[in-house]
Amino acid sequence: MHCIERAETPYQRIEVWKSAHQVEFRVQQAVHAWWHRQRFLTGLAWDNMIAACLLRPAGPPRSILMLGLAGGTTFRALRRLLPDVALTAVDIDGPCIDLARKHMHLDDLQCTIHIADAYQWIHQCRKTYDVVIDDVYLAGSHDVYRPGSWNEKNLLDLKKLVAPGGLLLTNLIRGAGHRNLQSQIRKLFREQFPSAKDVRTPCGLNETLCGGDAILGASALQQWRELFSSSRDRDLWDIISIRKLPKLIT
Repeated sequence: MHCIERAETPYQRIEVWKSAHQVEFRVQQAVHAWWHRQRFLTGLAWDNMIAACLLRPAGPPRSILMLGLAGGTTFRALRRLLPDVALTAVDIDGPCIDLARKHMHLDDLQCTIHIADAYQWIHQCRKTYDVVIDDVYLAGSHDVYRPGSWNEKNLLDLKKLVAPGGLLLTNLIRGAGHRNLQSQIRKLFREQFPSAKDVRTPCGLNETLCGGDAILGASALQQWRELFSSSRDRDLWDIISIRKLPKLIT
């Protein structure tokens, strides 16, 4: 791969790396978005969110809201699996979205995109969605971070956007420097949802927390496996794990 473009947005410095088959957006040498001509899965955080969207007991989601779209890696796989789903996204970084349109075929996904601060936008939203994904991270000087404060009010604001029987998903980093926030949000999910699960792949350092009235288990993913034409994608799909969050001790 070689770097074909560099862009300084108000929020991050993005390098666009490209080969004959794939494109990566790199921020501080980490891959923040990925597109491949034939494949959809990476073994990283995007796989967790894709799988978690399919755990709604009432059936596949008809509408998905994503806070923090970046290059559209998650939505690309979801469009493959759910050709009729209504996809809506909110992202604060308009220039990054423009790069995704230019290099990652974002417009092919037919999603509605709002350029806004996601945590402010949700207060104006009057719709609900079968799945809401919170993947809001900004790039700091040495690592990514979640803007603002993540507390019970934040979670309740997000829950208001979830339709009855729907799911709220939150992407979290599990590595050093992120454990306190991870523990705090895990505790909030256990307190606020009748069912709370953790979706992850062993290849990455992220987990997706999933909260709802009820959540399907790992066996529910098998019906989607053959929709991936790449054997590499199918192998990565097979290693995604789903676990219940342990109950709070009172």
